[in-house]
Amino acid sequence: MKRAADFQIGEAEDGQAQLRLSGDWSTTAVGRTGERLKAALGGRPVTALDLDDLGRFDTAGALAVAQAMTRAIPEAAWTARPEAGRLYRMVARLDCMTAEPPRRSAGMTRGFAKVGRGVYDFGAEAMLSLAFLGRLMAAVVTALKHPGRIRWAAWFSQAERTGLDAIPIVVVTNFFIGAVVAFIGVDLLTQFGAGVFAVQLIGVAVFREFAVVITAVLLAGRSASSFAAEIGSMRMNQEVDAMQVMGVDPFQALVIPRLAALLVMLPLLTFLAMLGGLLGGLLVSWSQLNLGPAFFLQRLVEDGYMPTHMMVGLIKAPVFALVVAAIGCRQGMSVAGDVESLGRRVTAAVVQAIFAIILLDAVFALIFIELNI
Repeated sequence: MKRAADFQIGEAEDGQAQLRLSGDWSTTAVGRTGERLKAALGGRPVTALDLDDLGRFDTAGALAVAQAMTRAIPEAAWTARPEAGRLYRMVARLDCMTAEPPRRSAGMTRGFAKVGRGVYDFGAEAMLSLAFLGRLMAAVVTALKHPGRIRWAAWFSQAERTGLDAIPIVVVTNFFIGAVVAFIGVDLLTQFGAGVFAVQLIGVAVFREFAVVITAVLLAGRSASSFAAEIGSMRMNQEVDAMQVMGVDPFQALVIPRLAALLVMLPLLTFLAMLGGLLGGLLVSWSQLNLGPAFFLQRLVEDGYMPTHMMVGLIKAPVFALVVAAIGCRQGMSVAGDVESLGRRVTAAVVQAIFAIILLDAVFALIFIELNI
């Protein structure tokens, strides 16, 4: 028959507390007896036990006794019930090893801590990026010094996947971008009787900015994420480590082909994007202003500035390609051994690549303004 846990506290010979345990100190009978015991002791240590009336004693009872004590009960006090003493000492030791839950700091302190962690993470990412850049430069120099070791099959495979397979989405997207620019230009300029200058607006916008930026952003979402996911999956499966054990440089086998493929294909995709954007603008101008294709092309080439604007757009393309490929491969190489890390790195690859493209485009704009180009 179950008996409720109970206790009595008396004075020991040394003036400290003597504890008498009675009833069942078990999971179903202990209840809040441990809290009452702690309040009754008031911080006094227990040096002697009376266990004559103690019934069942399990880990729940041992934990209640252990948490009520400010100092461990001596081992000699458990002589009457040595099995209960062993259980008490084990539970008391585990209870001491259990860490207290972290205290929530004040709101301002948490804010400073979050800012500090952000600054530290930014510095760590910057250092890892510089280390990756150094290894990448060394791998490029090695590939140029030993062209016979270049994995041409991997280069052409990556060129097909990052370039040829991306032609439809790049051309279609820039076609609609050119059409949108044309609609806006025609609507605004016809209000001032200058609708014919919409042709120059379309040419400058498509050649100089939209073709290369939109193409690079598309490849940031398409290729940078793909590079990070592919290399990250190989990192998770320890295939990169296996390549190193076999004497294969992962940068030569994984990073350099992707970098070279994007470096070659992005300028070509940019040129096709320019054609797609011009086609979209031409159709809108033709439908809205009745400007035929011959007149449209004549307006583009007659002032002589359009080749310069096209050159500006094509100059940006290799730089954007290097940034997109390097960020995608760098994030892939940083993947740890879990799926959560892979997801974070793929997301970081896309976000960082798009941010870098916009930032570099602004830098190029300032440089070309200073050069009066």
